[in-house]
Amino acid sequence: MKRRVFFSIMVVCLIATLTACKAKSDSTVGTDVSNSSGDLIKVGFSQVGAESDWRTANSESMKKTFSEENGYELIFDDAQQKQENQIAAIRNFIQQDVDYIVLAPVTETGWDTVLQEAKDAGIPVIIVDRMVNVSDEGLYTAWVGSNFELEGKKAAAWLDAYLKAAGKGEDSINIVDIQGTIGASAQIGRTAGLEAGVNEHSNWTLLVKTTGEFTQAKGQEVMESLLKQYGDKIDVVYCENDNEAFGAIDAIEAAGYKVGLDGDMIVMSFDSTNAGLTDTLSGKISLNTECNPLHGTRVEEIIKTLEKGETPDKKKYVEEEIFSFDNSVPSVTVDGTDYTVTQVTQEVIDSRAY
Repeated sequence: MKRRVFFSIMVVCLIATLTACKAKSDSTVGTDVSNSSGDLIKVGFSQVGAESDWRTANSESMKKTFSEENGYELIFDDAQQKQENQIAAIRNFIQQDVDYIVLAPVTETGWDTVLQEAKDAGIPVIIVDRMVNVSDEGLYTAWVGSNFELEGKKAAAWLDAYLKAAGKGEDSINIVDIQGTIGASAQIGRTAGLEAGVNEHSNWTLLVKTTGEFTQAKGQEVMESLLKQYGDKIDVVYCENDNEAFGAIDAIEAAGYKVGLDGDMIVMSFDSTNAGLTDTLSGKISLNTECNPLHGTRVEEIIKTLEKGETPDKKKYVEEEIFSFDNSVPSVTVDGTDYTVTQVTQEVIDSRAY
């Protein structure tokens, strides 16, 4: 009797196991966000950290999209700006047998080994925001984010157009670049965009490039040091994100200088967060080039494509805007393409989601 009961239990377990395995294999061909068994799709997301307003908005976008109500189980990991934490998180996701891994990488390099481990486990990896530089692009499934070098070129084109409109096109212009985290795609691209602009203008001088690590505290610290070194020689402060700009502005004003188009120094920034555009409206930030953080739905589109058994675009750039304090430059042209420059109003700020 016990043997028959045991045999019956084993049969039930075997059927359950086969059903579960089939549900796992069918998870890439369903049309719903949950897999064919009705289970939640498990997504592991390794986030850089919480160093800026942009990053906070990015995290919230992911959490809102990959909720249980939408058919997902999200395992969220904050790497606190450390690549080793992200590598450990990815290995943990693999052990937890997630359906998808989403990575917002701290830096571009150093990912080959752990991404190979994910590939060997049969888990698609989606890169978001910053890019990865790997020996084999087959190590990740898709990437979605911003064209950071284009952002930098837009900013440089605006500076050129503004100076000409203000009758300062031939003046000597001294620029300091408060860079982001060194090795991050945003830093690499925005620095390259500025350098391209400097190389095109013999009267522009890039006095120094130094990292503000994308944080307000470091941006202020770096700006204080630059003011001691260069003082009123600085004409333009090129900050590679809003939080660095907030810190730089605090340092500039504390030193007795005025920021703005009618002040001692022009501050330029990236991200166009709500707080950043508020400073643009007041004139503290003269130009703010958008970097859209709302990638949750964009990553979900990739997952839905994979769930249908289809192939998503390998790389997809986000369309982004340019915002300025005034309307002296209505548009800029970069590599033969025109981009509208929007003058910030309170209505513009109120209409945005971050």
